[in-house]
Amino acid sequence: MRAFLVCLLIAAPLAAQHDFLTADEVEKVRDAQEPNLRLKLYSQFAQERIDLIKHLLDKDKAGRSALIHDTLDEYCMIHDVLEEYCKILDAIDTVADDALTRKVDVKAGLDLIALQEKQMLPYLQKVADSHPRDMERYDFLLKQAIDATTDSLDAAQEDLGKRTQDVEAREEREKKERRDAMSPTEREGEAAQDKQAAEQKAVEESKQKKAPTLYRPGEKKSTAAVGGGGGK
Repeated sequence: MRAFLVCLLIAAPLAAQHDFLTADEVEKVRDAQEPNLRLKLYSQFAQERIDLIKHLLDKDKAGRSALIHDTLDEYCMIHDVLEEYCKILDAIDTVADDALTRKVDVKAGLDLIALQEKQMLPYLQKVADSHPRDMERYDFLLKQAIDATTDSLDAAQEDLGKRTQDVEAREEREKKERRDAMSPTEREGEAAQDKQAAEQKAVEESKQKKAPTLYRPGEKKSTAAVGGGGGK
């Protein structure tokens, strides 16, 4: 129990500063604007976290460190890696849901996610069932990781049409809840923003539908000119 408290004391000051992606990973995500590419990146990051957990647990099986603080650092690291893993899965679902609301096809990305999570879920469950030494130090995060993987896998395998409807319904419900909590002035401001956004969207769609032309209004394309000029 004392070791567990020490682990918490080590982790607590870093919790607010701890990000679930490295600086290099953040840069890669910024460069990958296409949703399927982002999903692929996040799937790689998730697998790397699983590989790190395997390494740490295998290292523990080989024997305890001679120094107790080294052992505690490993337990705290497993805790942090599991937390990162859960946040990466949240990011995967956020990217997919956002793409679906924008009518972007992410089937390729979700198929990859499903394939990978089918492999990661059994491993996490195996870790839980094996009850590794001192698992109580990260038991909560391990259960959370199993639940998150199960939910993410179910979402990745869900019919895209149904998932899109569910996402849109959830967003509309959340939007209504936000509006209900607003003051009358805030509601008027949001309504004005929505109107402006709708008008801008209509203008953009109109420009896209109207084919560009070099002819003046009322001028018709000359069939004689198509031949490139006949002989005199």
